[in-house]
Amino acid sequence: MQTWIITHESCSQHDTGPGHPESAQRLEAVLARLRESPFEGLTWAEAPPAEREQLLRVHDAAYVDRTLAAIPSRGYDALDGDTVICPASGEAALRAAGAVCSAVDRVMAGETRRVFCAVRPPGHHAEPDHAMGFCLFNNVAVAATYAQAAYHLERVAVVDFDVHHGNGTQTMFAGRRGLFYASTHEHPLFPGTGRGPIPGAPNIHNVPLPAMTDSETFRDAFRQDVIPALRSFGPELVFISAGFDAHRSDPLANMELDEQDLAWATREIVEVANRFSNGWVISTLEGGYNLKALADGVAAHVQALDE
Repeated sequence: MQTWIITHESCSQHDTGPGHPESAQRLEAVLARLRESPFEGLTWAEAPPAEREQLLRVHDAAYVDRTLAAIPSRGYDALDGDTVICPASGEAALRAAGAVCSAVDRVMAGETRRVFCAVRPPGHHAEPDHAMGFCLFNNVAVAATYAQAAYHLERVAVVDFDVHHGNGTQTMFAGRRGLFYASTHEHPLFPGTGRGPIPGAPNIHNVPLPAMTDSETFRDAFRQDVIPALRSFGPELVFISAGFDAHRSDPLANMELDEQDLAWATREIVEVANRFSNGWVISTLEGGYNLKALADGVAAHVQALDE
């Protein structure tokens, strides 16, 4: 298999406490599935920690310092009502962002064309100056801007099919030259953003979908809205914010999709990457809170990447 998996054990040590939906069991379920057949040929790599300079391209320095200083020496604390932290959370957050930056290096060095970053905490809700929705640092935005700075790429795209809108990625990308963000998401739903176009930000392409959206409606919207916009942008590198909570079994949303719908969306993205960006696609785990649906979704997604 040509796809690489980048992860780190600290991402499983990020403990959000009893009953929290963004639990370590999520990543454990994903990693267990990726160690089964037919994934024996995957290449695995360890995520390095993100560098401060990488974080500061999208996050305020004061926020980075405040967040890392807030990591408790024992027990639990919280950065907001949803985002719980423990002693391992700082390392996990740095490794999660570092994984996606490392994926950029691997791709640009010609070692692989496809990478899936099996990491947590997720990232797409994290804003420049505050944590939000289980997210500390915005992993995909950190890596996209790193790709611009380190490799002088002029057109870097993020496609987000998590059921929740990536408000943080939108904030960081809006009106910023050389970056593109497209999101399909249930609306209205947390965090309440992503209703439509953003004035002065033609590089943001929101596709809000109603609750109970089925496979046909999702695929039509993706095919008619996201893919033409992505092709028009002509990306040199494509990232996927890969959330699997649009699955009909997910407890935090109300969509009627399954893992094959998200695998289909993956193949559509890969087709654009094959045309414009040497097939380079870097995916990173966002949401997904039913363990079986999440593991099934990641398995289908990685198989689609590997095609």
